[in-house]
Amino acid sequence: MEDQQRRVAAFVDDHDLEMPPEFRLLDLVSEIGELAKDANESTAYGAEPDELKISSDEIGDALFALLALADDLEIDADDALEEALEKYERRLEEDGSAGSGN
Repeated sequence: MEDQQRRVAAFVDDHDLEMPPEFRLLDLVSEIGELAKDANESTAYGAEPDELKISSDEIGDALFALLALADDLEIDADDALEEALEKYERRLEEDGSAGSGN
Protein backbone atom coordinates (compact mmCIF):
# COMPACT_ATOMS: atom_id res chain seq x y z
CA MET A 1 0.00 0.00 0.00
CA GLU A 2 3.03 2.25 0.43
CA ASP A 3 3.38 2.49 -3.34
CA GLN A 4 -0.30 3.33 -3.68
CA GLN A 5 -0.08 6.04 -1.03
CA ARG A 6 2.88 7.57 -2.88
CA ARG A 7 0.97 7.39 -6.18
CA VAL A 8 -1.99 9.20 -4.65
CA ALA A 9 0.30 11.84 -3.11
CA ALA A 10 2.03 12.39 -6.46
CA PHE A 11 -1.32 12.64 -8.25
CA VAL A 12 -2.58 15.19 -5.72
CA ASP A 13 0.63 17.19 -6.12
CA ASP A 14 0.74 16.95 -9.92
CA HIS A 15 -2.85 18.13 -10.29
CA ASP A 16 -2.88 20.79 -7.55
CA LEU A 17 -5.49 18.91 -5.54
CA GLU A 18 -4.09 19.87 -2.16
CA MET A 19 -6.61 20.63 0.58
CA PRO A 20 -6.60 20.74 4.36
CA PRO A 21 -6.95 17.38 6.14
CA GLU A 22 -10.36 18.30 7.53
CA PHE A 23 -11.64 18.67 3.95
CA ARG A 24 -10.01 15.37 3.04
CA LEU A 25 -11.93 13.76 5.89
CA LEU A 26 -15.19 15.22 4.60
CA ASP A 27 -14.32 13.92 1.13
CA LEU A 28 -13.70 10.44 2.58
CA VAL A 29 -17.04 10.49 4.39
CA SER A 30 -18.74 11.56 1.17
CA GLU A 31 -17.14 8.67 -0.71
CA ILE A 32 -18.22 6.21 1.99
CA GLY A 33 -21.70 7.66 1.57
CA GLU A 34 -21.53 6.76 -2.13
CA LEU A 35 -20.77 3.16 -1.13
CA ALA A 36 -23.78 3.19 1.18
CA LYS A 37 -25.92 4.59 -1.63
CA ASP A 38 -24.83 1.75 -3.94
CA ALA A 39 -25.66 -0.75 -1.19
CA ASN A 40 -29.05 0.77 -0.48
CA GLU A 41 -30.06 0.97 -4.11
CA SER A 42 -28.82 -2.48 -5.11
CA THR A 43 -30.46 -4.24 -2.16
CA ALA A 44 -33.75 -2.32 -2.27
CA TYR A 45 -32.76 -0.75 1.04
CA GLY A 46 -31.89 -4.08 2.61
CA ALA A 47 -34.93 -6.02 1.37
CA GLU A 48 -32.75 -8.05 -1.02
CA PRO A 49 -29.32 -8.40 0.66
CA ASP A 50 -28.13 -11.03 -1.80
CA GLU A 51 -28.33 -8.42 -4.57
CA LEU A 52 -25.59 -6.23 -3.09
CA LYS A 53 -23.58 -4.52 -5.80
CA ILE A 54 -20.87 -2.01 -5.11
CA SER A 55 -19.19 -0.28 -8.01
CA SER A 56 -15.42 -0.76 -8.09
CA ASP A 57 -14.86 2.89 -8.99
CA GLU A 58 -16.63 3.90 -5.76
CA ILE A 59 -14.27 1.62 -3.80
CA GLY A 60 -11.41 3.30 -5.68
CA ASP A 61 -12.71 6.76 -4.80
CA ALA A 62 -12.89 5.82 -1.11
CA LEU A 63 -9.37 4.35 -1.20
CA PHE A 64 -8.04 7.46 -2.93
CA ALA A 65 -9.65 9.71 -0.32
CA LEU A 66 -8.35 7.55 2.55
CA LEU A 67 -4.79 7.40 1.21
CA ALA A 68 -4.78 11.14 0.52
CA LEU A 69 -5.96 11.78 4.09
CA ALA A 70 -3.31 9.46 5.53
CA ASP A 71 -0.64 11.22 3.50
CA ASP A 72 -1.83 14.67 4.59
CA LEU A 73 -1.67 13.54 8.22
CA GLU A 74 1.76 11.97 7.65
CA ILE A 75 0.42 8.54 8.59
CA ASP A 76 1.90 5.57 6.79
CA ALA A 77 -1.10 3.58 5.57
CA ASP A 78 0.86 0.30 5.68
CA ASP A 79 1.79 0.88 9.31
CA ALA A 80 -1.78 1.90 10.18
CA LEU A 81 -3.17 -1.26 8.58
CA GLU A 82 -0.60 -3.42 10.39
CA GLU A 83 -1.59 -1.81 13.72
CA ALA A 84 -5.26 -2.50 13.00
CA LEU A 85 -4.62 -6.13 12.09
CA GLU A 86 -2.59 -6.64 15.26
CA LYS A 87 -5.36 -5.03 17.31
CA TYR A 88 -8.01 -7.28 15.75
CA GLU A 89 -5.84 -10.36 16.26
CA ARG A 90 -5.35 -9.43 19.92
CA ARG A 91 -9.11 -8.90 20.40
CA LEU A 92 -9.90 -12.24 18.76
CA GLU A 93 -7.47 -13.99 21.07
CA GLU A 94 -8.79 -12.22 24.18
CA ASP A 95 -12.53 -11.95 23.51
CA GLY A 96 -13.27 -14.10 20.46
CA SER A 97 -14.41 -11.02 18.54
CA ALA A 98 -12.58 -8.47 16.41
CA GLY A 99 -15.01 -5.74 17.44
CA SER A 100 -14.27 -3.22 20.16
CA GLY A 101 -17.27 -4.27 22.21
CA ASN A 102 -18.50 -0.67 22.41
